[in-house]
Amino acid sequence: MTFLGLGFVILFIVLMSLFWARDRKQLRQNLRSIPAFAKLKQGIHLSVEAGQRLHLSLGHGGITGQTSTSSFVGLSVLQRIARAAMFSDRPPVTTSGEAAQAFLSQDTLRSAYRAINVESPFDPDAAQISGLTPFSFAAGTLPVVYDQQVSVNIMAGSFGSEVALIADAAEQTNSVSLGGSENLAAQAVMFSAIQEPLIGEEFYAAGAYVQAGPMHAASLRTQDVLRWLLIGVILAGAALKLAGIL
Repeated sequence: MTFLGLGFVILFIVLMSLFWARDRKQLRQNLRSIPAFAKLKQGIHLSVEAGQRLHLSLGHGGITGQTSTSSFVGLSVLQRIARAAMFSDRPPVTTSGEAAQAFLSQDTLRSAYRAINVESPFDPDAAQISGLTPFSFAAGTLPVVYDQQVSVNIMAGSFGSEVALIADAAEQTNSVSLGGSENLAAQAVMFSAIQEPLIGEEFYAAGAYVQAGPMHAASLRTQDVLRWLLIGVILAGAALKLAGIL
């Protein structure tokens, strides 16, 4: 089993590298349409035109442990939307509930400023720690949603049921709301309370859909290949079992 697992990892890396080498020069990737990402793109354009703000909430999961994947998905989304919305009169703002996560979001915003040569100085308050416990984090996020002329609220990270407070605030301010999480309670709340929920693998595909980098799209294509390979192995095994060979 150890060699089988190692072989699977090596195959994944090889396939991902091949897809990356093939597609890295393509400006657009051929991916199936997901309404949430189409609405995000539209919301970014409208917020820049109207001089309003985008708000990305990264949750309170941190960058270590089982919830780290969700945090890094949120950061990859932040990297892309920060570059797209940085020329707005009101640049994007992030809220998080964990210190290391806040530092990374601050660094991501600063690098976006650097990448597009924005003349105005970077505002450290654009990356905020709104609370260190789930409900204090949600409560601390509410003033950002209500008071900073936010037109798009993105919830991408590790949340619990407290995300309902943020979703309700977004609804009351008539702002676009979308998001996803690895937490089942948060997924249930988002499915019923926000306009465009990302369920299951849609959330983890966010990096590819916001064009955060060619490696994200390569990862999706590799997963598709391995999924079909696994289906083929299962069907072949079932056929051999019925034939009495296994």
